[in-house]
Amino acid sequence: MIEADAGGELSQLEAFIEFNRTELEQVRTEMTEIGMLVEQSQGEVDKLAKRNASITAHLHQIQAHFDSMPRDDIRSTYEAFQDAQQRLFTMRGQLEKLQSDEVHLNRYEKFLVKTLQLLEGRSSLDIADQTGGSDRIIQEIIEAQENERRKISRQIHDGPAQALANFILHTEIAYRLFDTDQDRAREELVSLKAAATSAFSQVRDFIFDLRPMMLDDLGMVPTVRRYSEAFKEKTGLDINLVITGTERRLEPHREVLTFRAIQSLLRNVRDHAQATQVKIMLDIGEHVLRISVEDNGKGFDTETISGEAAEKYSLPILRERIEMVGGSLELESAAGEGTRIAFTIPTGE
Repeated sequence: MIEADAGGELSQLEAFIEFNRTELEQVRTEMTEIGMLVEQSQGEVDKLAKRNASITAHLHQIQAHFDSMPRDDIRSTYEAFQDAQQRLFTMRGQLEKLQSDEVHLNRYEKFLVKTLQLLEGRSSLDIADQTGGSDRIIQEIIEAQENERRKISRQIHDGPAQALANFILHTEIAYRLFDTDQDRAREELVSLKAAATSAFSQVRDFIFDLRPMMLDDLGMVPTVRRYSEAFKEKTGLDINLVITGTERRLEPHREVLTFRAIQSLLRNVRDHAQATQVKIMLDIGEHVLRISVEDNGKGFDTETISGEAAEKYSLPILRERIEMVGGSLELESAAGEGTRIAFTIPTGE
């Protein structure tokens, strides 16, 4: 019976390995296809940007001689401007989405390669002994993916989707007013431009929060700097970032983990701490990263925080991820005395 169970577990693991091989082939095919789409979309964006610049220049000429210009020319130019803006905005969004998908596929490919190397490098006995936890790991991966999808869906609905709906509304109003009240139509066009700028800004912020591309291009430290500055501008928090040690690139998964941890802790401060000041310490040692995020907020009793309360702050997940790479997390807080969360991560060098 034991041998049968072990054989069944081994068969399941072999099926899982084969699934990963198939998935890797599919991902590489998709990466090739999406690479071509990115190249094509970039070319289209460049063309639309030139067209938009030309129409904008013509529109400035019309605005300078608005009273003497024929109404048909004004109408056609504004319609062309609106069409060019919408096409460029849509194509840029498509390009950024494709680039984001390309980054995620690249990360997924690396994950699959490392998974296969890990599983295929073990002996049959090792695999048979450790297959008991494989189902749990797969379940956790699926749950994590679904949680991220729900989070992304909610953010899109509350941010870019609402902004685009507002953009369309301003467009309709301006179009209807053009024949009846040109002054109001002009005011609506100004509002339309502001709405488009706001929508574009929200989309860029959303993409940066989802996966800042500079994290892949420039690394963890520049990304943390940029994020803390943007967070300060949006929230009004007095954020003091102190970086010590030798600034350098680390393994991608360690940089991602560190950035996501700081991102999560800053969101906790914004949403729960009622703080006015935050200090971030990032020390890049020879073998260990030391990070702390300290605020002057309301704090809480660390003895009583557990269950749903701990989940609200995402602390259990954060602690688990840090410990998975050999790190540790410490929490210091008291009611009315702020909070300090510090963690260490091996550099892997």
